[in-house]
Amino acid sequence: MDTQTATRSANPSASRPATGQRTAPGPHPGAGAADGTDGAGGAGDPRLTGQELTLAYDERTIAQDLHVAVPDRSFTVVVGPNACGKSTLLRALSRMLKPARGTVLLDGADISGMHAKALARTLGLLPQSSIAPDGITVSDLVARGRYPHQGLLRQWSRDDERVVRESMEATGVEELGDRFVDELSGGQRQRVWIAMALAQQTPLLLLDEPTTYLDIAHQIEILDLCARLHEEEGRTLVAVLHDLNHAARYATHLIAMRDGRIVAEGAPGEVVTAELVEEVFGMPCRVIDDPETGTPLVVPAARR
Repeated sequence: MDTQTATRSANPSASRPATGQRTAPGPHPGAGAADGTDGAGGAGDPRLTGQELTLAYDERTIAQDLHVAVPDRSFTVVVGPNACGKSTLLRALSRMLKPARGTVLLDGADISGMHAKALARTLGLLPQSSIAPDGITVSDLVARGRYPHQGLLRQWSRDDERVVRESMEATGVEELGDRFVDELSGGQRQRVWIAMALAQQTPLLLLDEPTTYLDIAHQIEILDLCARLHEEEGRTLVAVLHDLNHAARYATHLIAMRDGRIVAEGAPGEVVTAELVEEVFGMPCRVIDDPETGTPLVVPAARR
């Protein structure tokens, strides 16, 4: 049973009072879940690595001989053009996709052999597309992030309630607690899913396009939140982002992909150059210093 299956099996309503669901909640297709975090600190040796990965869907190969190492306590961002393999890589690192060849290691152990709940307490995932069960409220969906903490001897607790409340406050959805998820806007739903991922409290958190459906103000709020999780709680984050300037501003470690291969990786100030942007995205540009942060800022060349 993989990380996604672990959360799919969650049913906190069995040990937590319901909050007005129209129907009993069905299985949840999201992934990931929870444990405490390491202490804050700089990036260290990788806990999560992929070695000699060949990634494919049926007969269609996406990447071959891919090597990736996520520095511990980093905010790693993966960028690249559409269909370059970014989300496929994230799926493999989270055990949602079994590599056709190669191994994904977490703390030196092959994740394919790890017990689902043990993996889910360490590694969480916010997938690109998530579908909530019909008739489930916001607070009950966020509470599903606490599933890996539950067991025969540990049921719903005040600590679980606190974590759910704080996760909803951090993402600005606390006033939506009694609303049904399927009544929300796309942006509101995205923030609810992020709240569920936060409630999982994993030391490693993978986010596949977490700013999808969000307006610019909420994009910045979510990325600021991710930065706080990294800086203040020492969590290791890996995010797929489309916006290169957002990636350059927030990442401590950047991975640039094209055609299923890693073209460059390292600190954004070292990686993001006009030459790299043209190689990866095929876009002529200038790279200047962001006046707010000093990080690289990509300015596309004007149309002539």
